[in-house]
Parts: sequence; structure tokens; C-alpha cells
Amino acid sequence: MHPPLKPPQLLPFVDGYLAALLGQASQMISAEFHQVVRSHGFSVAEWRVLASLFGSKGMSIGHLASISLTKQPTVTRLLDRMEALGHVRRTPQTKDRRVTHVSITPQGQKIVKSLIKQAKAHEEKILEPFGLAQAEALKHSLRQIIAQRHPSA
Repeated sequence: MHPPLKPPQLLPFVDGYLAALLGQASQMISAEFHQVVRSHGFSVAEWRVLASLFGSKGMSIGHLASISLTKQPTVTRLLDRMEALGHVRRTPQTKDRRVTHVSITPQGQKIVKSLIKQAKAHEEKILEPFGLAQAEALKHSLRQIIAQRHPSA
């Protein structure tokens, strides 16, 4: 049983500060799942890249770095390795050759599919106490925050 929640005005600053709460929640939830990722032979950065590409039509390296929370030079090095393994494909854009489009290959989809399923099960376990409506409302609010701060997302 959890102790009763204090009114917001009685909380220490970081216990009521959105950025601190999001960071703490993200760290706790991610750390649990990253153990699963590593047990499947992937680094966290590789997982983030493949998960970001899964179900998309692909994206630029810059956008991929942004949503995978990985520095662009690191993403570029990862893509070198992942492309050699046949997990991703890079295609230069015809309009602007400085921009490279990255997409996941069928082989990449196949190897990450099991982890995606496990990630969804992990998420369900975390959100179960809140019920479907509250869980969807939380995700909707987070997507709105992201859209406001990063309109191209």
C-alpha cells in the first residue's frame, strides 16, 4: 500500500516539478526495460534507434537522433554497424544530398519485433494501476507537450 499523497503546496520543489518528475519516472521505467534489451544482445542506443524506426516510413538522421535521445555522431556510428548487419538502410535524399533518410529493413523489423512486444507488455504492467482512460490521457498530454516544444516532431 502506498502512503497518501500530500497536497502539492506541501511537497518539496522537485516532488512537484514536472521536469524532475518526468526524468525520475523515465529513468525508473527505462532502467527496468533496458535490462531486457541488454539480455537480447542490444545496446540501449541500438534499441532506441530500432524502436524509433519500427512502424515508421523512416526519417532523417537528425530526427532519429532527436527522438532516440542519442547524439547525432553516435547515431551515425550505430547506423554504420546496423547497416552492415542489414538492420537499417540509408538513402540520400534527392532534393538535398546533405540529408540522409534512414529506414528499418524487414530483417531489422524481425529482430526487434520480440522486444517491441516485451516493451508493450512492460508498459501495460506499469500503466495497469491507472486504468486505460488515465493511461491514454497521460500519453496524450505528453504528446501535446512534445508537439508544443518540438513542432516538427
